[in-house]
Amino acid sequence: MIKEKEQDIRHQDAVCINESTLTHRWYHNLKYLAAGIIFGIIFVKAEVISWFRIQEMFRLQSFHMYGIIGSAVLVGMISVWLIKKFKIKTIYGEPITLAPKKFNKGQVYGGLIFGFGWAITGACPGPLFAQIGTGALAVSVTLLSAVAGTWVYGYFRDKLPH
Repeated sequence: MIKEKEQDIRHQDAVCINESTLTHRWYHNLKYLAAGIIFGIIFVKAEVISWFRIQEMFRLQSFHMYGIIGSAVLVGMISVWLIKKFKIKTIYGEPITLAPKKFNKGQVYGGLIFGFGWAITGACPGPLFAQIGTGALAVSVTLLSAVAGTWVYGYFRDKLPH
């Protein structure tokens, strides 16, 4: 039934749809849970969530984390280049548009705060759940702090210089 609805919607030229406009049953989201679990396992096996590896990176004692971050940046650059070059579309046929970003000094301040938080806690927001999953329950404080920081930013966003 859902497949038929999706096909009907796709064929209507007047309607611009994407995944967020579709209604799915609860089990449709299990694929995201599976992807998250696999991603977490990869983080653990690659030692990306290791507090010691993160500290080595910030002390310039090891290339391990720089290699992982650098390869992720390289894959991202190549992916964006391919999307632009071949004008790749979404699975629903929508063009992928990448809006140019305007630089402002808030990005520097935000990056510094993010980096200091990462260095102090030994936890980047990406692997927080993987760290908690491996039993590092003290990271729950970092997770709650990240959520609180996001809320504070959202609350004061209109008053901040952008």
